[in-house]
Amino acid sequence: MNIRELDFGGLFDVQLAIENLPFILGGLPITLLVSIIGMILGLVLGLFLALCRGSNKRSLRWPARIYISFMRGTPLLVFLFILYFGLPVIGIEFTAITAAILGFGLNSAAYIAEINRASLNSVDNGQWESAKALNLGYWKTLRKIILPQATRIAVPPLTNVFMDIVKATSLAAVITVPELFQKTQIVAGKTYDAMTMYILVALIYWPLCIVISFIQDRMENRFSRFL
Repeated sequence: MNIRELDFGGLFDVQLAIENLPFILGGLPITLLVSIIGMILGLVLGLFLALCRGSNKRSLRWPARIYISFMRGTPLLVFLFILYFGLPVIGIEFTAITAAILGFGLNSAAYIAEINRASLNSVDNGQWESAKALNLGYWKTLRKIILPQATRIAVPPLTNVFMDIVKATSLAAVITVPELFQKTQIVAGKTYDAMTMYILVALIYWPLCIVISFIQDRMENRFSRFL
């Protein structure tokens, strides 16, 4: 039997999946673009928030705590709607892709901040004291001594955040971002075979996450020398 003739009891039409695979994969670059840039934005803002969260100054600590609490306590989908459909009411407009990048970046920053804070706090306080005895400044100590050790601890949970962003990009379909899931919905509507299309897109997300896990293992080995 030709593989194209398999339908797996009507649940998955292989021929239909193969025919529409190129179109659906056309959304992969947008999925990766939104995920990667959103993660970079989250990493930068997350580190800043973590440092503010651990600051002795209330003017830095409390705004960071409020931001983290708000982002962790509200649905990402609602935030995407605010950015794309709500802000134009007050004259601020973003393209769908820009709104998605900002949404994922600003939202993930709250989770990354807590990961970074826990990782920084896990580094022995004696490291700071030793650096101070050597007359090293705060930023040099942070960059040369503390961050390399904290990064190794933070890699696994940060990788989970990135996986969540990759999978959550499917939410961007509701604001018309032409990513994987939005392309899948278009095909599902045309072919009336939603089950095949949704299984197909699931089988696309799966290897993406396997690749991310592989990168995680390589990064853990890279930073293990700092422990």
